[in-house]
Amino acid sequence: MVRDLINIGVLKSEKVIRAISKVPRELFIPPELRRYAYLDTPLPIGYGQTISAPHMVALMTELLDVQVGDKILEVGTGSGYQAAILAELVGDEGHVYTIEIVKELVEFSRQNLMRAGYLSRVTVIHGDGSVGYEAAAPYDKIIVTAAAPDIPKPLIDQLRPGGRLVIPVGDTYMQYLTVVYKGLDGKINVERGTPCVFVPLVGRYGWRKV
Repeated sequence: MVRDLINIGVLKSEKVIRAISKVPRELFIPPELRRYAYLDTPLPIGYGQTISAPHMVALMTELLDVQVGDKILEVGTGSGYQAAILAELVGDEGHVYTIEIVKELVEFSRQNLMRAGYLSRVTVIHGDGSVGYEAAAPYDKIIVTAAAPDIPKPLIDQLRPGGRLVIPVGDTYMQYLTVVYKGLDGKINVERGTPCVFVPLVGRYGWRKV
């Protein structure tokens, strides 16, 4: 899988290659689907949610440009796979806060992260990720793994100057990966990139219902 992602050009940096190589994707997938763990496709994890295709995980992780020691907020924990990769990248000096609105997936992701050995670097929170997680703000990086109609203002507010936010933005059928840079002076720069399709971000600053 890693070799294929390198060959198609979405997996580029050595640090992300190492992180994705280390995290056992099968531990974050329902047992009946684990034979498909290393296919480049999204897979259902229950409750209308999915684990993203490996190429999308690689692409978003590369765009986020995680550094050792970063404090990261992930919106949309899902099964915990993306959080595990981020935990690899931040190391013992950093931490990942990840928030999930579906209560059942909170426990599912915690169990997966514990089995894979990442729970010491990851805090899983049940709540509305569209409002962020003010208690641990500001964050060096923020990643959103569900599609929002617009960039939620609380996430921009909780981003540290010099940080970046990666989020799919668009309607429920087509979105674009969007990167938000916050300058050291607080100025915001937004770049729209790759077309994509994600499950909707449900919440106060997302979709109210789907």
